[in-house]
Amino acid sequence: MCSKTKSSEALKVVVRCRPINRKEDAAGYDRIVSMDIKLGQVTIRNPRANPGELPKTFTFDAVYDANSKQADLYDETVRPLIDSVLQGFNGTIFAYGQTGTGKTYTMQGLWAEADKRGVIPNSFDHIFTHISRSQNQQYLVRASYLEIYQEEIRDLLCKDQTKKLELKENPESGVYIKDLSSFVTKNVKEIEHVMNLGNQARSVACTNMNEYSSRSHTIFVITIECSELGVDGEEHIRVGKLNLVDLAGSERQSKSGVNGERPKEASKINLSLSALGNVISALVDGRSTHIPYRDSKLTRLLQDSLGGNAKTIMVATMGPASHHFDETLSTLRFANRAKNIKNKPRINEDPKDTLLREFQEEIARLKAQLEKRGMLSKKRRRNSRRKKSVDGDNVPETEAEEDNDENLIEKNVGNYLKEQAERLQQEKAAIQDDHSLLADEKIKMIEEKEKMMDDLTKEQKATELLAVKFKVILKNFLLNFSN
Repeated sequence: MCSKTKSSEALKVVVRCRPINRKEDAAGYDRIVSMDIKLGQVTIRNPRANPGELPKTFTFDAVYDANSKQADLYDETVRPLIDSVLQGFNGTIFAYGQTGTGKTYTMQGLWAEADKRGVIPNSFDHIFTHISRSQNQQYLVRASYLEIYQEEIRDLLCKDQTKKLELKENPESGVYIKDLSSFVTKNVKEIEHVMNLGNQARSVACTNMNEYSSRSHTIFVITIECSELGVDGEEHIRVGKLNLVDLAGSERQSKSGVNGERPKEASKINLSLSALGNVISALVDGRSTHIPYRDSKLTRLLQDSLGGNAKTIMVATMGPASHHFDETLSTLRFANRAKNIKNKPRINEDPKDTLLREFQEEIARLKAQLEKRGMLSKKRRRNSRRKKSVDGDNVPETEAEEDNDENLIEKNVGNYLKEQAERLQQEKAAIQDDHSLLADEKIKMIEEKEKMMDDLTKEQKATELLAVKFKVILKNFLLNFSN
């Protein structure tokens, strides 16, 4: 049986530019960013450029300009990832950019206004709408909410906000947070309530860049378990995990105007974002043998999302004003490196489920080969579904079909090869009895028939081996999944 290889896919990177704000407009700053939505390109012009210096252009999976709507970004970029999480994949969405460029607006938006709701509330609606429309499936949705503040992990849903949590690692499940609380939620209202409780405990502060600037990285984790009846009549569980990450803003302290404890906060933020940049650089340069995930709590928690078992989207946010040229260029370069990261996402399911799928695919492949050789009659296999047992009860469709397949193979292999051999012998005899043919012609034609006989013998051996392999796979399948 063939083993399935994990396919890799690139981290998806999109860029969003906010409108110019009142302060920037009043100060007379130039607009230095332009976007080509169709081509997915961002062009940035250096306001201090020498005459003749060309602007820099970057290409991404998608770009969203100042006129873009929250729904545009969600439907085009995020929705497919949420669908994948519902299928059992891990998924991560994180916003990166300078303070005040719209990271939190992109991730959360204005909850009270439907058209301004961000990625997080839209994903809540998406998940529970899907669950409400599903049939023959049972779901369990759990939510956790954590904050990384000055390199310490806090549980935003815990009553004791002074408690610092520890990072642990499990060989099977990877990095996790010990004692992180988790709440089961049954609908949108309940999961929104969980997030609102956590938001009240977040570390925010006023800076010159943004009146309500996030001073911490937060990760809202949604775990979706789905139980479904398989073709074997047993329940199978797959688990999708969604990380919704709102990073603290990158900034230069001279611009942010922070004082007191704030410089220390900014230093810790910039150190963790620098560690994130180092991880991304190490992943894409092709030469690094060591990826520095352990340099910060943030990168350790995102380890599976950067080069691991997850589908990941990065939304890079920026402002259009000339005053922030250096920071905007830095964000674009960061995002440009990130798009070269390769992940290997796979569905999180019981190993037996994976084996079941492999058996099913292998059986289907072997059946196709045998049908091509005329060893399986599609018509007769369809009729086998109506097979009755001796006592009149219906035989389970799969078992009846597989049992009939084995009988068909044994019968058809023998009949087919016998018929072909008899036909060739008759043709050979007819050539010898044909007095109109010259001796040389007879010899040549008989040699051709003998070659066909040799080919038939080889085909017989190949078909018998294929039939044996099919029966072994089928027997293993029934032993593992029909008890």
